[in-house]
Formats: sequence, structure tokens, C-alpha cells
Amino acid sequence: MKDVFKKIKQQLKDNNIIIYIKGSPEHPSCGFSAKAVQVLSLYTADFFYVDVLQHPDIRSALPKYSNWPTFPQLWINQRLIGGCDIILELSNNGELLRLIQNCHK
Repeated sequence: MKDVFKKIKQQLKDNNIIIYIKGSPEHPSCGFSAKAVQVLSLYTADFFYVDVLQHPDIRSALPKYSNWPTFPQLWINQRLIGGCDIILELSNNGELLRLIQNCHK
């Protein structure tokens, strides 16, 4: 588990915006991942993704690391933003755009 946590920490450090999803942005494997990527893509194309279906080690470790049980998980500047419902809420109130704009400063 320690090695997987190390891998997750490195991914978060290397990418200002990272989303852990089921599938890929082009071919999401669940409706929540599809919606989250769709909303995120309205604001930026500059994000990294990890398909947790292709990385079972991350799929099992990330909920323990983040203390967040479900996918997708959006992280900005090494901080967990949340899942699909939170991404939608932040998009609707303008906060997601602000978080994305601030992450590149």
C-alpha cells in the first residue's frame, strides 16, 4: 500500500489538475465519470487522467489515501475537490472555473 500511496503522491505532484475516472475522457465507463469529464472539459483541456479500471492498485488505494470512497475524484493542486456531484455544484456556482484559473498561476 505504501508504494501505491507514493505513486499517487507523485501523480498529484506532477499534475496541477488530475481526475481519477473509470475509463478515459473519450470513452468513460460510467455515467459519473462521463459527466465529471464533460464538465471539467468546459473549462480546460489541460488535465491528466488516470483510468482506475486499468490501475487496480490505485483503484483500491486512492479511497484510503483521499478518504473519499467513490470515483471520479478531481484533484487540483494536490487537493481533493470531490466527485461528480461536487464538480457539478462548483461548476454551477462559478467556483470550479476559479479553482482552475488559480491552479496555473
